[in-house]
Amino acid sequence: MSCERFREQIPECLAGRLESDAREKLIAHLELCSTCRGDMADIGAVWRGLESIPVPEPDPSMHSRFMEVLEAYQAGMELGRTRAGAAPVKRSFWTFGWWPAKAAWQTALAVLLVVAGGFGSRYLARPRTTEPEIAQLQAQVENLRQTVALSMLQDQSSSSRIRGVTYASQIAQPDKQIDQALLFTLNHDANVNVRLRALDALENLAIRPDIQRALVDALPLQDSPLVEAAIIDVLAEVSDKSALPVMRQIMQDPKADLAVRQRAAAAAQKIEVSK
Repeated sequence: MSCERFREQIPECLAGRLESDAREKLIAHLELCSTCRGDMADIGAVWRGLESIPVPEPDPSMHSRFMEVLEAYQAGMELGRTRAGAAPVKRSFWTFGWWPAKAAWQTALAVLLVVAGGFGSRYLARPRTTEPEIAQLQAQVENLRQTVALSMLQDQSSSSRIRGVTYASQIAQPDKQIDQALLFTLNHDANVNVRLRALDALENLAIRPDIQRALVDALPLQDSPLVEAAIIDVLAEVSDKSALPVMRQIMQDPKADLAVRQRAAAAAQKIEVSK
């Protein structure tokens, strides 16, 4: 497959929509092609910038309209089953097709749905004076999300570990256990794509000095030029001056990937200018 075809797949890969086989082939190609690797880093920087754009709040009237449509749909389905003599409903994605196959994930997701349902019902049914109860329910949901994330990060399936990273990135106030799990994934996961996703999650925490130091320490541990370039971009974005010695070491290392050395040089210059 040509480089042009691989470059066309980069946006789909960053969006998480690329099939696993195609994604693995793309990652393998990026490991060997410095030109495509540079394109990946450039597109990734733009992609992360797009993710920082705030999502507009939905129209408050959407909830009432949705409930009206849902009630009409349920009434229609009930009427149809009555006329058809209670014929069995065909299994589809909107019934149970999305339900995970593993019992552990089934239990975790069921508890998460129960807690989320309790939060939603209390929020909609009670006046806004119950803010302490809402905060307590939010904390329960956060704790459950963290438990699911930590469990998924230890799964043998790379797709499950990616979902675990996604869960971890959605935690509003991650604790040290989540930080350490994400850093361990970044440094030791066998799948490059999982490591890149972990770095995306850590980038949201990179304003913290302890995370910046951890990313500086993680840089020499990487065996993938793609991950090295991505870490360099994050450190350059936060202008972490403690990363300069590592950047210069990479720049002077003849064994380092050429694209990574060039990336380190550009990042060092950007950090020095920011002094």
